[in-house]
Amino acid sequence: MLIKTKFFGEIELNSEQLWHFPKGIPGFKDEREFALIPIEVNTMFQVLQSINVSEIALIVANPYTLVENYSFDIDEPTIELLDIKQEGDVFVLGVLSLKEPLEASTINLQAPIVFHISKKIAKQMIINDNKFAVRHVIGSQPSLTKEEA
Repeated sequence: MLIKTKFFGEIELNSEQLWHFPKGIPGFKDEREFALIPIEVNTMFQVLQSINVSEIALIVANPYTLVENYSFDIDEPTIELLDIKQEGDVFVLGVLSLKEPLEASTINLQAPIVFHISKKIAKQMIINDNKFAVRHVIGSQPSLTKEEA
C-alpha cells in the first residue's frame, strides 16, 4: 500500500505495519487506520502515521525504555476491546513531543497506546491516576508528576 506521510513523503507499507484503532485516537476519533513506521536515524522512536491523512503523525516510543519504574494496569474496557488474554499479547508505546535538545522532549505516560500484536488492533488508554505525568521529560529521572516535584 502506498501512502503519503508527514515526515517521509510517499512510502510503501506492508501489512505488518498497519494497525486498526476501533475507537480512533483521542483528538482524531475519525482516524482508525494507522501505520507504525520506524525512524531509521533513531531506532528508539517510530511514527504512528494515519494512512488517510498525511498531516496526522505522532512520534512514539516504548515508555519502559525511557522511564524508570513505569507500570500500569490495563483497564477492563481495553482488555475487552482488544481481546487481551495474556501479557504477551500486547506491547505499549507512548506519544512524544520532541524538543531540542532531545533530553528536553516529553512522553505522555497517562495515555499509553496498547497494541494487540496478533490481532493488529490498538487503543490509546487514558489512565485515571496522577502517578505519572502527561508531559514527563525523558531526560529526567525519577518520573515525578508536577505535584510531586
